[in-house]
Amino acid sequence: MQLYKNNTLKIHNSLSGEKEVFNTIHEGTIGMYVCGPTVYSNVHLGNVRTFMSFDMIYRYLLHLGYKVRYVRNITDAGHLTDDGDVENDRFVKQSRLEKLEPMEVVQKYTVDFHKVLDLFNFLPPNIEPTATGHILEQIELTQKLISEGFAYESQGSVYFDVLEYNKKGLNYGELNNRNVDELLANTRDLDGQNEKKNPQDFALWKKASPAHIMRWNSPWGEGFPGWHLECTAMSTKYLGENFDIHGGGMDLKFPHHECEIAQGKACNGASPVNYWMHTNMLTMNGQRMSKSTGNYILPIELIEGGNDFFEKAFHPNIVRFCFMQAHYRSVLDISNEAMVASEKGYNRLMDSLDVLKDLKPSNTSTIDIPIWKQNCYDAMSDDFNTPILIANLFEGIKFVNLVNDGKETLTQQDIQLLSETLNTFTFDIIGIKDEKVAANNSDKLEGVVEMLIQMRLEARANKNFTLSDQIRDQLLGLGIQLKDGKEGTTFTI
Repeated sequence: MQLYKNNTLKIHNSLSGEKEVFNTIHEGTIGMYVCGPTVYSNVHLGNVRTFMSFDMIYRYLLHLGYKVRYVRNITDAGHLTDDGDVENDRFVKQSRLEKLEPMEVVQKYTVDFHKVLDLFNFLPPNIEPTATGHILEQIELTQKLISEGFAYESQGSVYFDVLEYNKKGLNYGELNNRNVDELLANTRDLDGQNEKKNPQDFALWKKASPAHIMRWNSPWGEGFPGWHLECTAMSTKYLGENFDIHGGGMDLKFPHHECEIAQGKACNGASPVNYWMHTNMLTMNGQRMSKSTGNYILPIELIEGGNDFFEKAFHPNIVRFCFMQAHYRSVLDISNEAMVASEKGYNRLMDSLDVLKDLKPSNTSTIDIPIWKQNCYDAMSDDFNTPILIANLFEGIKFVNLVNDGKETLTQQDIQLLSETLNTFTFDIIGIKDEKVAANNSDKLEGVVEMLIQMRLEARANKNFTLSDQIRDQLLGLGIQLKDGKEGTTFTI
């Protein structure tokens, strides 16, 4: 069904800074490119949040009836975040650290990436190209940029000429509202700057040092591609010189996406992307996640438990439900309290879906289900507003409980509409996996442990320390550790 014809979709375009009505280049089809992972380490939760947001967006576009070609790349070479010392190449550093070949590092963490995304029920992209699989295309793009006067070779490396780009009436910095003078003032003094005409110029191709392991032949000697060029080569190969949506985390807006725009315009004379979309960051306990500060957790550690931040393990469905409660452009903060609250909300939703299956119909409806259904679509069509959608879903389960309690009535047709809408948005669009989660049993276990904690407190109050210690020790033997603190007794599993 072509639902998009009856639902006007608005998308916040980072290029304009405003929500815009979404119009496709070709009727009924969408080209969408999302910057994928750099596979030199385990995928972290911030990455998962970004990719989950675009998985949700992809799901909704498909639901609306669009034919979507979703391309998400794998960066497996040449990821220099600046154009300085090539020894800072993350793949080279990690291969030395782990004493592995660079492509062993790539394979190890690509497998990890896919395993993690499978846990969270991601749909695979239509195409998942790798940077190393498109070296030829990157060399050809570099040659074209040189021939068009937008790039130059220097000491075996090739750089994009930012000032020349601006002289030709183009605007490097348009995505981030920066001008060249500002960029010059903020340029750091890096190794390799003496090769450039201007400090703002960025690498298209870097000469490999004798110690650099990953290298390819090129017209300029042995080297490797610049990070920014990789995405331009892969996106345009599979989606064309101008496509609909380009997405990624907000940390990629500058310089990565700014450079992509410049490369695309310089090569083809037109803006490569119509709608730029960026997800916001993920924090934990109100602070940015960072390995250096210790405020850091891997996705698998959140799912399996046994960490210092969360009282227990949380099923991937609950993590996904938690993430969807924040708008993709808002900062999402996760904490133990947030995860516990999400688990309770998730269980409430799942319980109501079970009740819905046995709901008794009436001859009349006292609730306007079609209007409620449209509210769900309106939320998602307003820049994929999942928090408002989830609020509407809870309004739907409120209807379920009211009808089940005999306080409202619904016809069989409206019960069917309510069921289809709740299930579609919960499983197909939010992306919750349609499977039983042992979360309800977890709640029951929590209740039993709280009862035993109360019995232990009463035993201690009665100076029955033998019983008190017995309760503590037997719980510990089951893997449940009690912690006595100023504000009472808590437990971890």
